[in-house]
Amino acid sequence: MGIMELLLLQFIAHLCLDYFFQTDNLAKQKNAIGFKSSFLYWHGLACFALAWIFSLQLGFALAAAIIAITHFLIDGFKRYLNNSRYFGRYAFFIDQAVHLIILTIVVFMFDKWHGINPSVGISINFKYLLIITGYLVCLKPANIFIREVFKVSQIQVSSDNEMPNAGKVIGVLERILALTFIIVSQYSAVGFLIAAKSILRYGNNETLKTEYVLIGTMLSFGIAVIAGIIINLH
Repeated sequence: MGIMELLLLQFIAHLCLDYFFQTDNLAKQKNAIGFKSSFLYWHGLACFALAWIFSLQLGFALAAAIIAITHFLIDGFKRYLNNSRYFGRYAFFIDQAVHLIILTIVVFMFDKWHGINPSVGISINFKYLLIITGYLVCLKPANIFIREVFKVSQIQVSSDNEMPNAGKVIGVLERILALTFIIVSQYSAVGFLIAAKSILRYGNNETLKTEYVLIGTMLSFGIAVIAGIIINLH
């Protein structure tokens, strides 16, 4: 295992921690009251455990502690960022960027000062890790990313005739299919998928809703396409 594999494993640990191992309600509570949230402390402990486990080496304990402490502090102070007049609506992007930058710095410093010596004899393929990361990103993280883009852009359209969360499920399915088609080099199938959705979703006279769906669709497919291109480059 090399430094890039370790870095990807830490990214996967971060995705699991921030998107799959916490509910939206717990995340909102943590963001609203910061250090007063009891969940924040469990979140910090989970961060340490995941970072250490996904490193596949006992010597990563100190690095995992640094990742967990900085993650805890960033999440604890995020309430102030959320309440900022100028940066509040960008809080999600700032928060995630800082987390990932710290992860990268810690992994590179660990490699420089300690060296990468896995405690388990598991052969790890970098491309397979990329594929796993790509599919994970296309699930809940992509939905939240798209929602935050709408929030930053101040785009909001209400609809009374759609099933709750149906758009999220459709988005996940289309990204999974698009990413799979790109990985197996079936690019024409991606075009067919986009065309099929266009026929089903844009055939109405609600201009604002149509534009809303179009923006969401472009963002959704864009995430899958970018992930597929990155995977196919390796």
